[in-house]
Amino acid sequence: MFHKRVLVTGGAGFIGSHLCKRLLNEGCEVVCLDNYFTGNKTNILPLMNNPLFEAVRHDIIYPYNAEVDEIYNFACPASPVHYQYNPIQTVKVSVMGAINVLESAKLTGAKVLQASTSEVYGDPHVHPQPESYWGNVNPIGLRSCYDEGKRCAETLFMDYHRQSDVAIKIIRIFNTYGPNMHPNDGRVVSNFIVQALRGEDITVYGSGEQTRSFQYVDDLVEGIVKMMASRSSFIGPVNLGNPVEFTILELAEKVLSLTSSKSRIRFKPLPSDDPTQRKPCVDLAKKELDWEPKVSLEDGLKETIAYFKNLLNL
Repeated sequence: MFHKRVLVTGGAGFIGSHLCKRLLNEGCEVVCLDNYFTGNKTNILPLMNNPLFEAVRHDIIYPYNAEVDEIYNFACPASPVHYQYNPIQTVKVSVMGAINVLESAKLTGAKVLQASTSEVYGDPHVHPQPESYWGNVNPIGLRSCYDEGKRCAETLFMDYHRQSDVAIKIIRIFNTYGPNMHPNDGRVVSNFIVQALRGEDITVYGSGEQTRSFQYVDDLVEGIVKMMASRSSFIGPVNLGNPVEFTILELAEKVLSLTSSKSRIRFKPLPSDDPTQRKPCVDLAKKELDWEPKVSLEDGLKETIAYFKNLLNL
């Protein structure tokens, strides 16, 4: 029986591990590439007994070639705590990593999907953000290593497509949450849940009136798979996110309610270059992929809270 052979870089990470599981369930042979800087072996332990799954420890800033049909490039720390820890390495992963997967795709004829980010829009002047918006990004700020690294990766994908006819897809991922998140990754959903479960003060930066749109990981993975399978002439970029908007304060209050926590909300100064609004326009994904998110914030939070309760032995 023929099994489509797929490479997932960053496959032991939060999103990558869910993607690996989905691809295995669809009968693909999956090579998971990760250096475990932010990825975690426990995320892929349930997959290890599957004969179609292979885990390889490798840093994508160095070339890696495999005979595969498709490549999903998810290798990059994605939370401020992690990508600001070593900003030069973050840029290397985004830029050199993109070059390496694109060279591999050029060599093997594989189709390659780039996991880009809503951070390419920066602190947007347009709301909600359509794919046509070029963004408002600080090129020399604390977040620039991630924002500009991802923007450069998109440039490389487009240029390899135009110059070398590499088959590409580009997705822009908006705030995503769910099981397999790292408890100390600094993202707002995991922060609030862990603090609430431990009875610690919930840290809200700024006034809490800044808004985000929260997408459950299962919805995202569905969009990723649909994008890779979409018609060859549609390369993106395409937004994948939940267009339902919440303030950070509303999220904190919902987490407190669902965890029955006695934690109190504590306000701290807003970090540098933190966007005040973030909401995707997903009209293009609806049209081209017949995709839109289905999981409500409450249902997704319940699943995520259950995961963290088990992880923290609470």
